[in-house]
Amino acid sequence: MKIAILFNEPRAGAAADEADVLVQVKAVEAALDLGGHEVERVPCGLDLGALVSRLAVAPPDLVFNLTEGLAGHDRLIAVVPSLLDSLAIPYTGSSAEAIFVTTNKLLTKERLAAAGLPTPATPAQWPPRSHGASSPPFVPGRYILKPVWEHGSAGMEDDLVVDARKRGDLERRLAALGESTGRTYFSEAFVDGREINLTMLAGAGVEPGADQATEPIMLPAAEIDFSAFPAGKPRIVGWAAKWDEGSFEYHHTPGRFAFPESDRPLLAELESLARACWDVFGLAGYARVDFRVDGAGRPYILEVNSNPCLSPDAGFAAAVVEAGLAYEAGIARVVSAVPLRRRDLVPAAD
Repeated sequence: MKIAILFNEPRAGAAADEADVLVQVKAVEAALDLGGHEVERVPCGLDLGALVSRLAVAPPDLVFNLTEGLAGHDRLIAVVPSLLDSLAIPYTGSSAEAIFVTTNKLLTKERLAAAGLPTPATPAQWPPRSHGASSPPFVPGRYILKPVWEHGSAGMEDDLVVDARKRGDLERRLAALGESTGRTYFSEAFVDGREINLTMLAGAGVEPGADQATEPIMLPAAEIDFSAFPAGKPRIVGWAAKWDEGSFEYHHTPGRFAFPESDRPLLAELESLARACWDVFGLAGYARVDFRVDGAGRPYILEVNSNPCLSPDAGFAAAVVEAGLAYEAGIARVVSAVPLRRRDLVPAAD
C-alpha cells in the first residue's frame, strides 16, 4: 500500500515537544517499511494549497496522520484531517471532529459530564464564560490551571497548582496567565492521588478496506510513579517530566505496569470508563485516557487523547510491548483499522 506520513513540520528552533514529531515519523516509517508498504514523508505547514497540490500529484492510498497542530498552534490540529476528509483521502486514527473535541479540554469535559462520566469540576476559565452561561459551583480547595488547547503538558509547571478560597482567586490567576501567554486557560479541581492511563488499540483481525468501526483492545494500564517526589511537591506530569531530560521530574516519573491484586476492581472500572470514552467521542485506531484516582479510590477522567505520542520511548510503545506485541504490530493494527473508502463514490463538491 502507498502510505504518506503526514506531519507538522517543526519550526526552526522548536522546543522538544514540537520537535518530537520527527522522532515519531522515523519510528512509524520504519514500522511501515517492515510491513512492506511504499512510504513517503509529507511535511505540512500553513500553506494548505501546497499540501493539496502535493497530494494531487500522486495520491496515496492512505495517510498516516501525525499532525499535532500547524506552525506551533495546537488549536489547528484538526485542520489537516478535515482537509483530508474534503479530498476523500483516508487517514489513520480518529476523525477530525473527535480530534478537535478531545484537543479542546473544556469541550472534552463538557461531553464527559453530559455522558455522566466522572471528571473534575472546572469552576472558572479565561476568557470568562459567555454572558448568561452558568458556572459550576465553586468549592474552596486546590486547583490546577491548564491551557485549553495545548497538549504534551505545554506550559504545565508546579506553580499552576494553586489553593483558592474563592472563585475570584482563580479568575485573577487565570486572567494573568492568559494575558501573559496569549492562551486560554481554565481551572480544574486538583485530584491529589494516583495517576493511571489506559491505551486503547484497534482490535485484531481487521482487513484493510473493512467498512466498519473496530472495537478497541485494552493495553495494560500504566501508573505514574511519584514515590521519589519530596513532600509538598505537586504530583503532576508537567512539561519538564515529559521533555526536559536534565530535570528531576523527567527521571522520577516512570510508568509502571505492575498492580497489586487489590487493584483489580479499580482497573476493571477504568477499562469500562475508557471504553465509554471510545464510544462517546467516536475514537478510532488508537487512543489513551488519563485518570486520577483520589484517596477513596474514586477515578476521574482528566483527558482523552485521540492521538497519543507514538515515539518509541512514549507510553503507547511501552503499553504495546507490555501487551506482548512488537511496536511494528501495533502500527500495523492502526493502519488496518482504516476503512479505505473509494474516492469515486464520494460526491463532488457543488
